Amino acid sequence: MISEEANISYDFAHYRSLRERSFGRLMMRLKRYMANFLEGKLHELGFDDFKVSYLSFLSHIEEAGITNSELARHACVTKQMMSKTVSLLEASGYIYLKKNENDSRSSIIYLSDRGKSLFIALTQCMQELRQQFDAIAGAEQIDNMLDTMILLVNELPTEQ
Repeated sequence: MISEEANISYDFAHYRSLRERSFGRLMMRLKRYMANFLEGKLHELGFDDFKVSYLSFLSHIEEAGITNSELARHACVTKQMMSKTVSLLEASGYIYLKKNENDSRSSIIYLSDRGKSLFIALTQCMQELRQQFDAIAGAEQIDNMLDTMILLVNELPTEQ
């Protein structure tokens, strides 16, 4: 018995052309390139235990500090996952904790000097990456791409 699927023609050239302009695929490839570039550069600068995934946590820590619960909410992870990540980041020296004066059951998370140094190094790496992108596509096109991405992010519904 031959299924109806056997009669469907699959046009490889058509799907190859779609794949080349696939938004998801392009975003994934850029994200992977950026992560590999940044991790490599930061490892060279002495942050050899750093992973780009830590940025989704570290980037939400303000000068006044943040609680584990608030950080979990901003990073869209469970409190349990945040607790494990906080322990890892504290052991790596990127953050430090102080007891919460308003609630003795919790602590306030702060960026350590090493965490601040990481962001300074990260800024330099991002500038180098931006220069690379500008050299390929031109500053105006990169600015237009960023403006479009900002528009999309600001107009789309927030993550569930």
